[in-house]
Amino acid sequence: MQTVSATSGVSTGMRPTRVRWAILAMLFVVTTINFADRATIAIAGPEIRKALDLSPVQMGYIFSAFAWSYVLAQLPGGWLLDRFGSKTTYFFGLTLWSLFTMFQGGVGFLTGGAAVATLFLLRFLVGAAEAPSFPGNGRLTSAWFPTDERGFASAIFNSAQYFATALFAPIMGWIVHTFGWQAVFYFMGGLGLVLAAFWNHLIWGPKAHPKVNQAEIDYIQAGGALVDLDAKVAAIRQVDTLACIKELLANRMLLGVYIFQYCINVLTYFFLTWFPVYLVTERHMTILKAGFVASLPAICGFIGGVLGGWVSDRLLRAGWSLSAARKTPIVAGMLMAMSVIACNYVESDVVVIACMSLAFFGKGVGALGWAVVSDTSPKQAGGLSGALFNTFGNTAGIVTPIVIGYILAATGSFAWALTYVGINAAVALLSMLFVVGKIERVRLTKSLLPGVVA
Repeated sequence: MQTVSATSGVSTGMRPTRVRWAILAMLFVVTTINFADRATIAIAGPEIRKALDLSPVQMGYIFSAFAWSYVLAQLPGGWLLDRFGSKTTYFFGLTLWSLFTMFQGGVGFLTGGAAVATLFLLRFLVGAAEAPSFPGNGRLTSAWFPTDERGFASAIFNSAQYFATALFAPIMGWIVHTFGWQAVFYFMGGLGLVLAAFWNHLIWGPKAHPKVNQAEIDYIQAGGALVDLDAKVAAIRQVDTLACIKELLANRMLLGVYIFQYCINVLTYFFLTWFPVYLVTERHMTILKAGFVASLPAICGFIGGVLGGWVSDRLLRAGWSLSAARKTPIVAGMLMAMSVIACNYVESDVVVIACMSLAFFGKGVGALGWAVVSDTSPKQAGGLSGALFNTFGNTAGIVTPIVIGYILAATGSFAWALTYVGINAAVALLSMLFVVGKIERVRLTKSLLPGVVA
């Protein structure tokens, strides 16, 4: 009979496998495709705007269509994750959002109001299908990674949003320039369908994976991984959903985290929607050049995202408290993210891109919200907790494109739009410092868990 080391949690006489890092690699790849699909509308946006003769306000509403359904579907998506598991729910979401992305290319065959309505509807459907993706990432991370590796793991899949732009913005810009805006949707949707074909063969829960050994399971479980999260026995443990949501919303720590995520996502959705338009209309770049230029801040965001997670885990291993280890990179990152406002006071395109790059580097460093969710979510409602967090965060995807559209319509300039983005970075910092207290795992009231000990 094997024994487990008290210090490491590893079964003696057996070298742990490293399957969790292969799981993380797959999450990184699928999240890269996820965000590239979201960004297709931004890269194609200037050409779509000309082809369909759209106003800034109309473009704002089309940009926001994704987030309307993404937000509305978060809680149902979280329930599906807790009910059917991450693997199955994620597979169907990936397949559907890839199909809906491909269908957007067909809008080019329509004209007038029909084209606008169809594009809005398809973006709406992409958002609904993608809703379980990030809660699913958080859930799989909670299952596969111990606490002192979770910040880095969460930062890796979260930084895929920047890597997606760094890798695909130049490619998509070239596709739009060479083949027209419709082609970019066919290309990205097709990539997603190819990835979906591999998903079920590569993703498993810790205790079901064919290549994991008991030593790795012992190691991650001793470190705080919820290895039974996707097991069949866990899937049937159903909380009282409405009462659980009420209890989570009443928690001051979580409420502060939700506010933080909303504000940091203002930066995300500015980058995913209006940033290429800003480069084309305010900085007078071609769509091909804008595609390449947009990749520079994205590369900085990716580097910052990986660095922020690595630093957080290093601080944790050095003996810092969980709260200090998570909050320190967040505060430093948000201070840097506020540099986006400096773009209003410089003329040189080089300096503007430098300011944007610093802002998105800082945003990457501070983007530890999903690590905090993995640290704090109740064991019996990880999908629901992550979905609620993502609901608040992605409300920014509804508000930001529309607000910026109205700002542009009223002022004809991006100056106040960039100020709006910078102010939200400041609010994110203040929320993390003064609203979120000690970061710790939430324990649900036992009455919410019929037949299950909380």
